[in-house]
Amino acid sequence: MTMSFRAAFGREPDGRWAAPGRVNLIGEHVDYAAGLCLPLALPQRTVVAAARRDDGRVRLRSTSEQAGWDGPLEEIGRGTPEGWAGYAAGVLWALRAAGHPVCGIDLLVGDSVPPGAGLSSSAALECAVAVAVDELAGLGLAGTDAGRALLATACQRAENEVVGAPTGGMDQAAALRCTARHVLLLDCLDWSAQQVPLDLTAAGLTLLVIDTRVRHQLADGQYGRRRDSVERAAAALGVAALREASPDDLATLHDPVQRRRARHVVTEIARVREVADLLRQRRVREIGPLLDASHASLRDDYEVSCAELDTAVTAARQAGALGARMTGGGFGGSAIALVTSDAADRVADSVRAAFERAGHREPSFLLAVPSPGAGRLD
Repeated sequence: MTMSFRAAFGREPDGRWAAPGRVNLIGEHVDYAAGLCLPLALPQRTVVAAARRDDGRVRLRSTSEQAGWDGPLEEIGRGTPEGWAGYAAGVLWALRAAGHPVCGIDLLVGDSVPPGAGLSSSAALECAVAVAVDELAGLGLAGTDAGRALLATACQRAENEVVGAPTGGMDQAAALRCTARHVLLLDCLDWSAQQVPLDLTAAGLTLLVIDTRVRHQLADGQYGRRRDSVERAAAALGVAALREASPDDLATLHDPVQRRRARHVVTEIARVREVADLLRQRRVREIGPLLDASHASLRDDYEVSCAELDTAVTAARQAGALGARMTGGGFGGSAIALVTSDAADRVADSVRAAFERAGHREPSFLLAVPSPGAGRLD
């Protein structure tokens, strides 16, 4: 990557930084309702090489994308730059808007989390840029969890306000704040977090990620419509966020679609609490039915699944998975299946065969190993 950086910018990088993709064990589409979620960081990472500039200019390149961007910090804003560069440049804009003394930068994106797979490749890029800029500009935020929470907020603002994707903050928090052998119990009301142990190896389990290879785009409007429905339901119930609502409250919602969306959020938050309690008691094998219930809710009430995701979940369960669900924003992307370690290959083969019978594109697989958050590589 150093040679590619030299070819792109005519000088050596100051270092390389990386941030992980994430899988959400449970707690989907609740971050923007001030809910609770349980993400974990993956070994798969987006890597950036970067060097400080003192002239306020930003130059962005990628080893996999032809388009890049050159311009001064002052030109970064809503819709500028477009495409992948907006995720990277937007982080500098958000940090600057928050009052941090951001420097210019030359930055090359190398290896990356598979885009569109529901593993939060966009947040991985943002957070890799964030820890690079944090060090190059001497901000000193990445050294504490509180500082990393501030970096996560800046990354979320980049995605919301520069790119225009109305995502919540779970993905960025996971990429920056997760630790190895734990899931992050993230409270999206105040962004406080607890590390909850998840030692899959000790439990004799594997978390299999099934990438349907159906690519989704968070900025295509579907995600925004779901979020709008949740916010309208909260307003109709007279609460600041649906986290404050109870299942009994939902009967007062007259719009049936709004009621279904709200029911997913309220029941999903309750499932997160149950899973976290089971994990603390080292009863990992018992979370399977809660994963199954989460998928049913996302499929039926929130309507963000698709044929490929449903095929993956059904086939995994039929092959012996303890539980399975779609993960991520939906409309494609990935599913997860909790399986015994000796059954991972058998479950993957069964899912692959089910996809072939259904005429779907062949899926790909990876293992979700709870890993540390973003940081410097060298």
